[in-house]
Amino acid sequence: MKINENTNIGLPLRNLIGLIGAIVIGAWFAFGVIERLNKLETADILFKEDLLKRAEQEPKNLEIFMLLEELFKQTDKQQESIDQNIHTQIKLDHLEEQLSKALKDIELLKDKVRENGNSHSVNNVSR
Repeated sequence: MKINENTNIGLPLRNLIGLIGAIVIGAWFAFGVIERLNKLETADILFKEDLLKRAEQEPKNLEIFMLLEELFKQTDKQQESIDQNIHTQIKLDHLEEQLSKALKDIELLKDKVRENGNSHSVNNVSR
């Protein structure tokens, strides 16, 4: 059998329309799937680019800066507290020195009073 452009095919019109319809529906489905894949791929690429830009830009950086600022405030408060404790310790050391000196002075005064008392009683006995 020789097939060329003049070859006649005995096919009912209903089958020909069905065949053409199946081909059209198949092509429409294939193009729809390809379009959907393109949209998803484009969305994925845009999402990744946007994610990278956001990671480099403001929201994350602003949050980090806010946290750093809060940490610096807390550090300043702690430093003030430490400075106050140092001043308190210096005052306590100074008071301890003064108390030690006062105790030595009291002991000297007691010794002098004892000597005066003893010398006074010795003078009374010898007279």
